[in-house]
Amino acid sequence: MAVPSTDISHYRELLKHYIETQDEESLYGAEQISKELIQNNVPPEEIINLHIRVMSELYPAIPDNFRYSLNFLLEIMIAYGITYQEYYSLREEQSELKSEIAIAANMQDTLLTTETPDISGLDIGVISVPAHQMSGDYYHFLSGADGTLGITVADVIGKGIPAALCMSMIKYSMESLPEASMSPQNILKNVNRVVEQNVDPSMFITMFYAQYLPEESSIRYASAGHEPGFYYDAQTQTFEEIKAKGLILGVLPDTEYRQYERIIHKGDMVILLTDGVTECRQGDRFIETDEVLEVIEQYADLPAQEMVNKVYKHFERLQDFQLRDDFTLVVLRKDV
Repeated sequence: MAVPSTDISHYRELLKHYIETQDEESLYGAEQISKELIQNNVPPEEIINLHIRVMSELYPAIPDNFRYSLNFLLEIMIAYGITYQEYYSLREEQSELKSEIAIAANMQDTLLTTETPDISGLDIGVISVPAHQMSGDYYHFLSGADGTLGITVADVIGKGIPAALCMSMIKYSMESLPEASMSPQNILKNVNRVVEQNVDPSMFITMFYAQYLPEESSIRYASAGHEPGFYYDAQTQTFEEIKAKGLILGVLPDTEYRQYERIIHKGDMVILLTDGVTECRQGDRFIETDEVLEVIEQYADLPAQEMVNKVYKHFERLQDFQLRDDFTLVVLRKDV
């Protein structure tokens, strides 16, 4: 935008007055005209051009080397103005994107929220903290009419809004399954078909699904390429890896998943997690799995929810309060 003629006249008077007197009043006037030029969206190169024009009118005999220096400054400001406009435009786009991500994060919280159920004889603790605004981790509880409890822990390799939409689709597809399909192998088989048909092949999803059967004091489980969980034997005070093999979701449409089962005794714990727990880093060093289990055992005498909170706080401090990956930890402890 060109400089208005009134601004040119005002600028000429202020500049002439300042050159002759060097007083503060002229500098104050310069600040005011600067604000007016900004309000009128006058680019920096036009202001330099204005200065050259006024100087030439006031001092026609201005030395050539000074005139050339002003022309040089004008070329610099033209490039500067273009770059500044691009930068300002990018800042605006970034601000809009942050706002959209914040809205999406709130939607994710709403869509994926699941209440921790109150199951007699089972103490449940769960914590899930995203490393950034949007989480690629997901956990969910499904209560069966027969008193069984389904527990899902999943991880999308690929974060942001697509991951949140993907997890929302998985949650509602699971909730739409009939009661007869609540066994782990059937849950994974059905979810795999949904993912294979609806999710971009570039997105990889791992899932661990467990089903607690209170009448049998047992747990059934199956895995779709997910991080192994752990079983804590209260009597021997030892941990055992919960081994369950299975292909990640969405690779093949008719994948069959193997189902496993084990009895749970009083005081024993089932620990489900994502790789944000087992792959915590202290500086450039990855934390060993044994270190994770030692921390869990350190708080094993606490109620399950307090336990997972303490474990999270430990690893949060270890990483200087800057998570490098989403952190999800679920603990199930049999109380009776």
